[in-house]
Amino acid sequence: MFSPKQLIAGSALILAGAMAYGFQYGIGGGQNKGTMAPEARKKTPTVRAVSGVVLDQGDSPIPHAVVYLKNTKTLTVKTYIANDTGNYQFTGLAPNQDYELYAELSGGKSSTKTLSAFDSREKATLNLRINQNQK
Repeated sequence: MFSPKQLIAGSALILAGAMAYGFQYGIGGGQNKGTMAPEARKKTPTVRAVSGVVLDQGDSPIPHAVVYLKNTKTLTVKTYIANDTGNYQFTGLAPNQDYELYAELSGGKSSTKTLSAFDSREKATLNLRINQNQK
């Protein structure tokens, strides 16, 4: 059998261990949340942008092509005329929307590309290739 001093010492040891465990993992009535690091939250952008270059089959930039951006939910369409080096950009886009992009020039049209709501990039780059032989 254990002496009363041994029972008290053992009980104190068990109680101290339980308190340390509770403190470590935030169990108990206090404001303390323990020493565990908080879970990192992903920062989602409030707006996003898409840009790129309109190219021909030989990867040469096509200036002044019309680039169309369609919001697949609202069906609104925005246009942008590519600059002298074939570059275009759309800014201020909602991060939780899907968009479709394509370019046209002189009857030639690129394939349609999608900027998905699941694409978390703040600045996406989508190059568009126009087949000018196919009209």
